[in-house]
Amino acid sequence: MGAIKLDKALLSFLKDLKENNNRPWFEAHKSQFKDHQTAMKQWLEQLITKMNAHDQIEKYKLFRIYRDVRFSKDKTPYKPHFAASFAREGAARRGGYYLRVRPGESFMAAGFWDPNKDDLLRIRKELELDAQEFRETIEAKTLKESWGTLQGDAVKTAPKGFDKEHPDIDLIRHKQFIFVRELSDKEVTAPGFMDQVDQNFRAIRPWFDLMSDILTTDLNGVSLLES
Repeated sequence: MGAIKLDKALLSFLKDLKENNNRPWFEAHKSQFKDHQTAMKQWLEQLITKMNAHDQIEKYKLFRIYRDVRFSKDKTPYKPHFAASFAREGAARRGGYYLRVRPGESFMAAGFWDPNKDDLLRIRKELELDAQEFRETIEAKTLKESWGTLQGDAVKTAPKGFDKEHPDIDLIRHKQFIFVRELSDKEVTAPGFMDQVDQNFRAIRPWFDLMSDILTTDLNGVSLLES
């Protein structure tokens, strides 16, 4: 069976939702939403089958369309997009994948959005000790052509306990370690979109492998997973 294609009607529905972001409109079009949600789930499940040829995906999460407006100035009740995250299987496989489909604002991403304090310190300590392999990996041709440059929030000068004059402080400053690729509506609805997403996720694997090795060992290279 060939890859499922995302229909242009899905983007049209999301565009209409953005322009009519209220409960009466949504309730009147809820059956359409359900149809598009089902189609999106089927597309994601087929994508995971492809991804499992080069990775092991434990599960995916299609995020709810309902917004939590309790602490937001924006009281619109719905997210005019479909978004999903993909969790890799097992403690030895680190990093996560993400995809958002939203008219004019779609993107795919991969990396570490919110590393806990222990993981963040471990990454920074590794970079402080020797960042050469990290740099070589993120500068590799295939990864760079697929994803561009490393992104993510960073502290302004240097994290506590680190030298602001360190030659690799540009990396050490990071609080997030992510790669993001924006996607046009034409790409999202193209027949080869699933293959494009899969190929980009495949391209990030060398960096995921390196980061998994870092986060499952101490600074001496001793495994943290062994009992």
